[in-house]
Amino acid sequence: MPVTIDYYMTLTSPFTYLGSALFAEIAERNNATVNIKPCKFGPIFEQTGGLPLPKRSPQRRAYRMMELKRWREVRGIPINLEPKHFPCDDAMATRLVIAAKLQGKNAHRLSLELGRAVWEREETLADSVAISLAAQRAGLDAAELRAGGASDTELDELHETFTQEALTAGVFGAPSYVLPSGEIFWGQDRLDLLERTLKKLAS
Repeated sequence: MPVTIDYYMTLTSPFTYLGSALFAEIAERNNATVNIKPCKFGPIFEQTGGLPLPKRSPQRRAYRMMELKRWREVRGIPINLEPKHFPCDDAMATRLVIAAKLQGKNAHRLSLELGRAVWEREETLADSVAISLAAQRAGLDAAELRAGGASDTELDELHETFTQEALTAGVFGAPSYVLPSGEIFWGQDRLDLLERTLKKLAS
């Protein structure tokens, strides 16, 4: 039976972006379904002991930068370590991802292209043009996704629901991949372990 993986993420996480394409490949080759759930990690950090980037110690910020450099090389993804539009307001883009999810479109692919906008293309997710271009790269039409679909209020409520579901599942950081058993894999550097477990489940 195919496994569904709950994918708790945020569009403005560089580590989410670094692992996004590989996660899609792993899901496809292991016949797993990705159930994307964009979350608000500010409230999650508050309840789980995490700190937003500006409040972290200089040592932790320096190590984060070192890790980004390492994984940029390992993944072969040319991310900007300090993009011009980070942080940025990602509410409009997150709504589009949730709208795509509700309509059965490839919301994961859309999230990858929105991440690319921030981390490679030096674009802001507060710009509707950048969002539309990201949707086009994902084979989608942003205007069509929003036309006649859920309202901003409904999409924002789902964003909050996914955040609460993440907390209930024990999630504390992005990206997190959660199996039906409740087993959590936190971080794109755990994708090998996730695939190992998927293969075990299939055997």
